[in-house]
Amino acid sequence: MSAGEGGGKPLDPVRLAVLEIRELKARLAASESRKNEPIAVVGTGLRFPGDGDDPHSFWRLLREGRDAISEVPSDRWDAEAFFDPNPDAVGKIATRFGGFLRHVDRFDARFFGMSPREAVSVDPQQRLLLEVAWEALEHAAVAPLGLAGRHVGVFVGVSNSDYARLLLEDPAAIDSHFATGSQLSVLAGRLSYLLGLRGPSLVVDTACSSSLVALHLACHSLRQGECEMALAGGVNLILSPGINVASSRAHMLAPDGRCKTFDASADGYVRSEGCGVVVLKKLSDALTAGDSSSQ
Repeated sequence: MSAGEGGGKPLDPVRLAVLEIRELKARLAASESRKNEPIAVVGTGLRFPGDGDDPHSFWRLLREGRDAISEVPSDRWDAEAFFDPNPDAVGKIATRFGGFLRHVDRFDARFFGMSPREAVSVDPQQRLLLEVAWEALEHAAVAPLGLAGRHVGVFVGVSNSDYARLLLEDPAAIDSHFATGSQLSVLAGRLSYLLGLRGPSLVVDTACSSSLVALHLACHSLRQGECEMALAGGVNLILSPGINVASSRAHMLAPDGRCKTFDASADGYVRSEGCGVVVLKKLSDALTAGDSSSQ
């Protein structure tokens, strides 16, 4: 209230200053509260090695302590031809192991409004992300096609582009769908476009931390009011031996396919693939909506 408002006597300057300080403190407290508001996970979709194709099966895999590491599948490359126990061997890989998904070549193109011909030129990482994001929304009891026009953000971590390198091996086979099918920047945009989303849509590549940074940015966007809901996650597929060869030459891969974190016997890590997407809301919004996974 201004000093002369309401026809009364002007407020004492000291009292006016106190009121203004209180108002500023209230605004600051509200701002700090928004910055630190808890974020709720209201839905999850995933495809992980060891047939962890949904939250329940993945939890069983963890609970039972099953091993999800296997030898390189024959449809990726000839593991025996590339194997050499000497990590300094040129063009070779000092391990036969990794964490792999099954059936990454399968995709219902028409379900996602894509022609079969276009699907051939689309990175399986894009296709996998579409499937898992759809499953995450269903797990959150959200109708994917009912989100059109809403401020829903998409934040995707990805750093591998094996499929593009495979397609480039035969330039004559490259068609008009190659650019949108192979560029990593398209992963988030294709999902946002399919569902008609109006929130932020971006891809993050910070190598091994890509998914974590994508999740951080999604939480920040929700707290800033840039979106009402966010899809956050990451995707990775190992489709060619090139990065494995480079990692082996750098002595980065564990020969026996086992990570030995914080152990004196640690001798490298194990490259693996998969896709995980979580549906996020501010906790207050999730509780108001009665989302069952927010508790």
